[in-house]
Amino acid sequence: MNGARILHGARRLRGDYRTDAGRLLYLSLWSIVVGAGAGIVAVVLLHLIGLVTHLSYDGTFAWSLVVPNPAHWGWPSVFVPVVGGLLVGLMARYGSDKIRGHGIPEAIQTILEDRSVMEPKVAVIKPLASAITIGTGGPFGAEGPIIMTGGAFGSLLAQWLPVTTRERRTLLVAGAAAGMAATFGSPISASLLAVELLLFEWSPRSFVPVTIASVVAYSLRTLFYGTAPVFGNGMMLPWPHLSWLWAAAALGVAAGIASGLLTKAVYFVEDAYRRLPIHWMWWPAIGGVFVGLAGLAVPQVLGVGYPVIRSLDAGEILPLAALALLVAKAVVWILALSSGTSGGVLAPLLMIGGALGALASPLLPGHLPALWATVGMAALLGGTMRAPFTATIFALETTHDWTVAFPVFLASVISTAVTVIWIPRSILTEKVARRGVHVAREYEVAPFERFSVGQAMLAWPPAGLLRTAHQPAAADTSSDGDASPSLPDILPVVDDAGHVLGAARRADVLGICAPADLRQLVRPVPSVSPTARLADAVAAMAQSEVEAALVVGPNGEPVGWLPLAATLAAWRSTWTDEHVAQRIFKRVRRVGDNTAEQDSPDVLTRDRAGQEPS
Repeated sequence: MNGARILHGARRLRGDYRTDAGRLLYLSLWSIVVGAGAGIVAVVLLHLIGLVTHLSYDGTFAWSLVVPNPAHWGWPSVFVPVVGGLLVGLMARYGSDKIRGHGIPEAIQTILEDRSVMEPKVAVIKPLASAITIGTGGPFGAEGPIIMTGGAFGSLLAQWLPVTTRERRTLLVAGAAAGMAATFGSPISASLLAVELLLFEWSPRSFVPVTIASVVAYSLRTLFYGTAPVFGNGMMLPWPHLSWLWAAAALGVAAGIASGLLTKAVYFVEDAYRRLPIHWMWWPAIGGVFVGLAGLAVPQVLGVGYPVIRSLDAGEILPLAALALLVAKAVVWILALSSGTSGGVLAPLLMIGGALGALASPLLPGHLPALWATVGMAALLGGTMRAPFTATIFALETTHDWTVAFPVFLASVISTAVTVIWIPRSILTEKVARRGVHVAREYEVAPFERFSVGQAMLAWPPAGLLRTAHQPAAADTSSDGDASPSLPDILPVVDDAGHVLGAARRADVLGICAPADLRQLVRPVPSVSPTARLADAVAAMAQSEVEAALVVGPNGEPVGWLPLAATLAAWRSTWTDEHVAQRIFKRVRRVGDNTAEQDSPDVLTRDRAGQEPS
């Protein structure tokens, strides 16, 4: 056939994954560069945040990450976050407004809308803006900006390389995951974060390079900070008794409710900012006022908060102090984050969740603030971000308290379930949705990958077959002159010897009487094997720009016809699997009951909206 593309599934056995060994090796080698670059970026940004913090609150030149000390300046320290917010607002307005936000939603939007292409200036302005925000007291973590900056590094490198859009996305996400791994020393949870939030797929072609980048970045981190856990307390928590799982479940419910309230509050306050009669450039400065005032009352809410989180995990903060910390941190974080400034959400969620667990510890078995702070930390993170696997492994990696894996995982899953049932989108995807981009978080095998061509094709020769040697009014018209609705919209055309010439649209051939005129309407079609996947057939149709494919046997003889409309059977089957409820086992007949059982099971054929399928 002229221009045909033959896809024989029998000649090449399809594996479990679509993985090209050469491309996987190519991306894996470049992911080493991405991981090293993102790791260096993370270390530099952490030192830069420490420098700004010391200059702003102590007037000294140092690099360590510390809790800001408002007492050094007294009440004038209220203006430190205001100045920081004003500077960030100016940088966002006259530099790039993409630096606004906490990093992960911006990375998601770049992946979904901009083909994983980030502007070079984002890689420079974003870390500077974040260092100013957090260093001047902003109640945020460094991980969000580092994730965004690491992703920008991966994207810029990918823009220089000859790669596809999917491969560019892989390198962007590799940089983002590497940034998180370098910040917290958590390469496993960083890789899981990529899968649960950024990659939008689960396959070795993307997961392997991302993991390599995360491990490389973690290795670089150990050169500067060693291998000690970032929130480790030097103590091993006791193995939790199985009877304590009910307490972990209850804490998961509480964390889920807190996650939902935090998400709703953030966007409620953001809407309030939008109603202000001033430019958004001034919003971070307004948020800075609240940060400064809260810092005078509870200094622990300022800055990255890593030392405070470490104290919570060590059980060093009493329940009453945990209550004050929880309320103050939540309020000031909501007011600051909603203003559109630059900073991460992971560390604040960890602090709020840890405070929640410490607060509840007197009511829970064992009365162990360290244990329940760790569980609460993971539960709030998992519920708010809807990433329970990431939250679980993250809590274990950053504390090295692997003995608490069971209650941590249970609480994270239950917290996620609460937020999924309660609110439609997470704190990350809500921001993207408000910009007009829908984020689908459910991963499943596409129907076109599950079904073969042979399961959907029409038998050969199909109804409506057109022969150029005969009058093509065989396009099968009904008595009133309209085309038969039982025929596909595109029909195969053969010569008088039975050789397939291609396809023609049914609407175009109506009224054509001369074979020469019919030949002018013929378009070549791709050929596929009956064992090929429907995904391959549809891809071949898209590349050939024709809505049908010829199904051929091992010797090239036609065995079937696959119009695009016939592939909808796969979607109908998938819809049935999800929405049609059947009783497989019949009811047990009562003794003496001679009523005949129905042969067909009870079927409920209504979709989620209560409507039957069309």
